[in-house]
Amino acid sequence: MLGLPRGEVFLIPWTEEWEAEFFLEKEKIEQKLGSKIKAVHHVGSTAVEHLSAKPIIDIAVEVATFKNGEVCIDPLKELGYIYKGTEIVPDRYYFNKGEPRTHQLHLHESGNPYLLEQLQFRDYLRKNAEARKEYEQLKKQLAATAEGNKYTYNEGKTDFIQAALPERQK
Repeated sequence: MLGLPRGEVFLIPWTEEWEAEFFLEKEKIEQKLGSKIKAVHHVGSTAVEHLSAKPIIDIAVEVATFKNGEVCIDPLKELGYIYKGTEIVPDRYYFNKGEPRTHQLHLHESGNPYLLEQLQFRDYLRKNAEARKEYEQLKKQLAATAEGNKYTYNEGKTDFIQAALPERQK
């Protein structure tokens, strides 16, 4: 299953479909944007095997400089992405796709601290089964109590994520 209706927050068990969907989308993005981009990453919980997640594929795209993101807006629209601007989430261009929403795309300047944190946290969960289980339990609890409020759900995860990042553990 893929897609999260507006005003809902729920999790489903990880599925190989998410990985396959990411690679299909990555190929489309790379073909459409070519040399305008440096890399395309699968981020978020759907990128972590055996982790329940909201059924939305999170994609991070790197560009050489933040300003380079402007030339990616129209080509991404051609792929069905809806551009939401740079004000919603600082230091990135934000897009989503589908109704219900099936994909989120964050376009970052290469080296952006938030992007680096996303990649570090994803890799941490991929390597640490105990942390992955603990995080999944937290997410289930938050989804059950957030009453469909994605901001409440996301804020509830912040402390766990920050504590897991290597530079925070020093």
